Amino acid sequence: MPNTKTIVPYTGTPEQEEKLKAVIAQYKDVPGGTMPVMQQAQEIFGYLPEEVQIMIAEGLDIPLEEVYGISTFYSLYDLNPKGQYKITVCLGTACYVKGSQAVLDKIVARLGCPVGSITADGKYSVDANRCVGACGLAPVMMVNDDVYGRMTPDQVDDVLAKYK
Repeated sequence: MPNTKTIVPYTGTPEQEEKLKAVIAQYKDVPGGTMPVMQQAQEIFGYLPEEVQIMIAEGLDIPLEEVYGISTFYSLYDLNPKGQYKITVCLGTACYVKGSQAVLDKIVARLGCPVGSITADGKYSVDANRCVGACGLAPVMMVNDDVYGRMTPDQVDDVLAKYK
């Protein structure tokens, strides 16, 4: 299977853009206002595509590099769209040594969706992170806010079946 990501074109609506403009206006002259604008932009759009980052930079009259730097430094920002079902597998130390990579590999194979991307139908996105704070349940998989502990590759199909 080729390791390619599904490219999802920007699909922001005029209504979303107007909401963002209102947020930018609220924080334009507030010191330290960039991160609150970015957080609210992510709530509005679901992620921070390049087009939204450009709107933020131009609206706040700051360099695009500053917005991009913040969005790539802090893990709370998503640069890629997420699916209806956001699947995350912990690759932190406790989970990794107990087999989380094999769980992640099974998910990727089953969905045909590389880590960091979204399925063509927008239903699933697959990500890995470094810790979900549930080390006692290692290895851990999450689907949206549902936590599945002590996962094995053999359990992946049963979990995914709940989210069809």
